[in-house]
Amino acid sequence: MKDRIRQIMESQHMTQQLFADYIGQSPATLSSIFTGRTRPTLNIVEAIKKKIPNINTDWLMFGSGDMYLAQNNPEQDLFSEGDGNADAHPTDQNPMLMFDEGPIQAPQNTPQTLPNINGVRNTHQEIVTTGVKIADKPQRKVMEIRVFYDDQTWETFVPQKK
Repeated sequence: MKDRIRQIMESQHMTQQLFADYIGQSPATLSSIFTGRTRPTLNIVEAIKKKIPNINTDWLMFGSGDMYLAQNNPEQDLFSEGDGNADAHPTDQNPMLMFDEGPIQAPQNTPQTLPNINGVRNTHQEIVTTGVKIADKPQRKVMEIRVFYDDQTWETFVPQKK
C-alpha cells in the first residue's frame, strides 16, 4: 500500500512534504510509512479519499482495479478542478485569515462526524476538552545518582547533606 500512496504522490508531482500537507497528515507519518516503520492506517486512506475523491479505494487498499474510478479522467491534476489551472498549488486553495473582519462565532466542543464515503468511516471521535490543572507538589530532591557501565558495574553517588 505504501507504494500505491507514493505512486499517487508522484503522479501529482508532489514532494512528500507537500503531499502530507495536502492530505492533512504530518510529514513524519508519511515518512514512517515510506520507510516501512509503520503501516498505513484507515486515517491515511480517509485523508487521501477526502482530498482525491476519484481515487479507487480498492486499488489504494488492495491493489485491485485501476488507480482512478472509471468516470473520472486520471490525467487531470488534483489542483486543476476542471478550470484548466493545473499550475495552482494546494496552498493557494487554503483559506486566508481575514483580520479585518468582525469576530466569528467560536466552535462548539462537540465531536464532528465525517460522512461515510465509499465504506471508509472515521473510527475515532475527536474529543476536545479545555481546562487548566494546577497541582501543588513539594520540590523534589536528588537522593542518589547511579551510573551503569558496559562492564556490568555501577557506581552510586549520594549528595552531601548541608
